[in-house]
Amino acid sequence: MIHRLGVPTTRALSLLTTGEQVIRDMFYNGNPKAEQGAIVCRVAPSFLRFGNFQLHAARGELDILNRLLDHTIDTHFSHLGKPSVEVYLAWFTEVCRTTAEMIVHWQRVGFVHGVMNTDNMSILGLTIDYGPYGWLENYDPDWTPNTTDREHRRYRYSNQPACAFWNLGQLANAIFPLIGEEKPLQDALDSFTQFFAQGWNNMMAQKLGLSRYDSETDEALLADLLSLIQLVETDMTIFFRQLAMVDLERTDPLNADVDMLLEPLANAYYVSEQLTADYQLQVVDWLTRYRQRIQLEGLSQSRRQKTIYKTNPKYVLRNYMAQLAIDQAEKGDYKMIAELLEILRHPYDEQPTKAQYAEKRPDWARQRPGCSMLSCSS
Repeated sequence: MIHRLGVPTTRALSLLTTGEQVIRDMFYNGNPKAEQGAIVCRVAPSFLRFGNFQLHAARGELDILNRLLDHTIDTHFSHLGKPSVEVYLAWFTEVCRTTAEMIVHWQRVGFVHGVMNTDNMSILGLTIDYGPYGWLENYDPDWTPNTTDREHRRYRYSNQPACAFWNLGQLANAIFPLIGEEKPLQDALDSFTQFFAQGWNNMMAQKLGLSRYDSETDEALLADLLSLIQLVETDMTIFFRQLAMVDLERTDPLNADVDMLLEPLANAYYVSEQLTADYQLQVVDWLTRYRQRIQLEGLSQSRRQKTIYKTNPKYVLRNYMAQLAIDQAEKGDYKMIAELLEILRHPYDEQPTKAQYAEKRPDWARQRPGCSMLSCSS
C-alpha cells in the first residue's frame, strides 16, 4: 500500500505463517503472550543503511569503509561516475535529496515510522524496517505510535524531518575520513533542508488542490490551517480528502449557511461538541481566504478536486483495521487480509462499496493495544 500511495519504499514479497508460537511482551511490562509466528519477506535493490557506514567508521576500518562506499556507488549510483572525493560528495547530496523526498511523502499521507534509527534509514531513500509504525488519524503533530517513545517523542510525526537530518549528519560523520574536509560535507548536508522545504511547500499546496506554492499567500494559509485542525480532534486523512467537496466556486463562505458549508467536512471531526460557534467562524474565515487563493489562480472546482484526489488518499491502513485483520487471522480467517490488500492497492479510488474502511477511527480503538499503542515487539 505504501508503494501504491506513491511513497518510496522497499516491497513486501510474501507473508508466511511458521506454524510456531512466538513469545512476545508487547509493552515490555512482564506480560508475555504466545502469538503465531510469521515471516514477511521483503525485497529491495539494496538493504544498505546509514548504519552500515557508521559501523566501519566506528571500528576504524577505513579500508572496508572505502570499499563499501565504492561498491555502493558502482552498484547503485553509477550515474555519478567513478568513485572519487567529488563523487562521494555528489553521492551524499543525492542521499540527502532522496531522503528528503521520502520524508515529504510520509508527511503527506500521515505515515509515522516510529523508529528512525540510523540502521532504519536506507541509502536509497526507501522506507525500510517497518516496526511500530502508525497513521496520523486526528491531526496531532506530537503523536508517536511507539510506546517506548512516549516520554521523549523523538520520532513523533512533526519531528521526522529533524530526525532524518540528524541521521544524515551521522552518515556525514561516518564518511568524513574519506572526504577530509568539513565544509563541502556541511554544504551537502544543508541541502537536505532546502530539498525538504521546497518539497513540503509544493506538497502542501497540492494537498489543497493548488497548482503551485506561492510564498506570499500560502505560508500563512497553510500554517493557519494546520493550527486550526489541531484545535479540535480532526481526522487528517478525511479532512484533506473532503476539502475537495467544499464548493468554493459557487459559494462565498461569508454569505453561506455555515452548517451547509461545513457539511462535507463533518465526518472528519471526532468530537462534535468541540465545534463551537467560535471555531466554526474560524473555519469560515480560513475558507474565505482559501477561496481567494483559488480565485487568484483561476482554478475551477473540478481541477482543484482532481489535484486533491490524486494527492490525498481516501484509504490508509489505519492501525485498528490491521488489528481487526490480525484478530480474524488468529482464528484462521484470512478474508479480511485479502480484502484489505485489494482495497489498499487503490488508495486514491473512491471504491463506494468499501467506504466503511475510509471512516475515522472508532472510539473503541482509541486506547486498545495494537490500535493506538505499539512497540518494537508488536
